[in-house]
Amino acid sequence: MVEHYLDTVGVTGSNPVSRTILSRMPNSSEILRNAIAAGAATLQSLRELEPNVDKAAELIGNCLTSGNKVLACGNGGSAADCADFCTELACRFVQDRQPYPALNLSQGGSLITATGNDYGFEEIFARQVRGFGRPNDVLIAISTSGKSANIRRALEEARALKLKSIALLGRDGGECAGIADVDLVVKGDATARIQEAHKFLLHVLCEICEPRLKK
Repeated sequence: MVEHYLDTVGVTGSNPVSRTILSRMPNSSEILRNAIAAGAATLQSLRELEPNVDKAAELIGNCLTSGNKVLACGNGGSAADCADFCTELACRFVQDRQPYPALNLSQGGSLITATGNDYGFEEIFARQVRGFGRPNDVLIAISTSGKSANIRRALEEARALKLKSIALLGRDGGECAGIADVDLVVKGDATARIQEAHKFLLHVLCEICEPRLKK
């Protein structure tokens, strides 16, 4: 099968080095097994975050039961995670209960592009934090690299305006580490595994908080 594939893509016997490299490419089963192993290891590493997960859940629960709101921001896949998290709060996670205010700052193309055009991409979330945020609201800011300048600016703005904040970060936390009230740093080098762990943590936070919310 490998020989047929190599011939199909045009790697012939005249290029033995290329044929050797391609013949060693992992197949789909190997990729799946490696991904499962790496994913499991990443999730196991989250045990180290238990004290900070508890602090984050307390911030969110106190915020919502006190009449405040949650704001969330992230780029790309992290923006999609923000959308999911805000939906779990504003609709429900599992239990039938009242809705709670949660705003995804990563949505709304008109506002984001206007802000990016007029003030720069670094300010697309910070300006919204300034416009929508109030003291004791909670900002959830997500960056798999920890290097996203617009996430750093959002966290800085939240701190200046006396919002509480939770940063879900990756690798060593990057430039965003240490700004939020609570850091949840998923260590590792693979962006996909970090993002999967972030989504897992967000669902765990929902699972912890929901029983504390009023029905």
